[in-house]
Amino acid sequence: MTAPYLVLDQLTRRFGSTLAVDRLSLELARGEILALLGPSGSGKTTALRLLAGFDVPDSGRVLVEGQDVTGAAPVARRFGMVFQHYALFPHLDVGENVAFGLESDGIRGADLAARVADALVLVDLAGYERRRISQLSGGQQQRVALARALAPEPRVLLLDEPLSNLDPALRERTRREIRDLIHRIGTTTVFVTHEQDEAFDLGDRVAVLRSGRLEQVGTPELLYAEPATPFVGAFVGRSTTVPVEVLGTAARGARVRLESVEWDVPLRGGDTPPEPGPAQLLVRPEALWLVASGPDTLPGKVESRRFTGATSAYGVRTDAGALLEVHGVPGAFSVGDRVGIMPSRRAGGGLHLFPASGA
Repeated sequence: MTAPYLVLDQLTRRFGSTLAVDRLSLELARGEILALLGPSGSGKTTALRLLAGFDVPDSGRVLVEGQDVTGAAPVARRFGMVFQHYALFPHLDVGENVAFGLESDGIRGADLAARVADALVLVDLAGYERRRISQLSGGQQQRVALARALAPEPRVLLLDEPLSNLDPALRERTRREIRDLIHRIGTTTVFVTHEQDEAFDLGDRVAVLRSGRLEQVGTPELLYAEPATPFVGAFVGRSTTVPVEVLGTAARGARVRLESVEWDVPLRGGDTPPEPGPAQLLVRPEALWLVASGPDTLPGKVESRRFTGATSAYGVRTDAGALLEVHGVPGAFSVGDRVGIMPSRRAGGGLHLFPASGA
C-alpha cells in the first residue's frame, strides 16, 4: 500500500474557550485534490492556516512525504498559497508578481524569466508579463495568483476560497480550468470552500467539517448517497429531515411510520437494523414523488413550486406540519392543491435513517 503524501494527524487548535479545530486527521495521496467544505465557523480556514504554517496547532502534526513540518516556518514547507483576495501587488506588473516568490528563492536573470513564462503558460496567460494588474479581469487576476503560487513548484498547493470573488458564470468555468490544470501538473492540493458545487467540481474527495470536527470524508458521490450524519445529509445536496417511528425490520430494511403512512426504508450494507422507537428520516427530493391524494400516500398541501427541467420541485406541507421538497411532473399541481406523497422508484438512494439523537 502506498504511503500517504500529506498527513494531518490529530490537529487541534483552540482560541480561548473556542475549539476551532478538534483532532482533525486526514490523509492525501500524491496529486490528490481535497476540498475542506463547511459553513462559516466550521474550522476549515483555521485548518488551512495550520497546514500553511501561518498558525501553530496546540497539538497534532503535519507531515509531508513522512517529514514532520509542524514546527517549520511557512517558507520552509515549500507550500504554495492562493488567498481569497489574491494578494497581488498592484504596483507590480504580471511578470513581477509571478516572479516575487522565485526571487525570494534566489532565482535571477534568464532562469527567472523562463520560470515566469512557464508559469503563465500553465494558466493560459502567455505573453501577459508586462500587463498591469488593473488591466486584468477578475478571472485573469485569479490565474496570476495561481501562477505565482505554482512557479516555485510547491510540494502542496493551498487555496483559500479561490473563486469567491468571481461572478457565477466565470466561477463555474474557472473551477473546471483549475481542476484540469492541477491534475495535469499533479500538485497535491487542499482548498477551502463553503460552496458545495465548488467542492464537488474541484475535489477528488471532500472533507465536511462542522464546529472544528470532521463529520465525513469521501468522494462527492459517497457523501451524497451515503451521508454518515444528518448534518452531512443536510449540508450536501437538498434534503428534509423528519421525525419517524421505527416499527421493526422489513424485507429490504426497516419499516417506519411517518405521520399517517408506513414506508420501508432500505439500509446500507453493514448497517445494523435500528431498534423500534423514535428516529430521524433524511429525505432527498428525488426519493419522493407527488401524486393525487390516495391510499397509502402522505397527504399534504402544495405551498411552492420550482421548475427544474424534467421535473418540478414542490414544497408540500404535510397535515402534521412538516415541509417536504418533493419531485413531480412539471405543471401537474398548483400552489394550494391537496396532494399525496409516496416513495419514488429511486427512494432507496434518497431515504436515510438516523437515530433520533443523531447530530
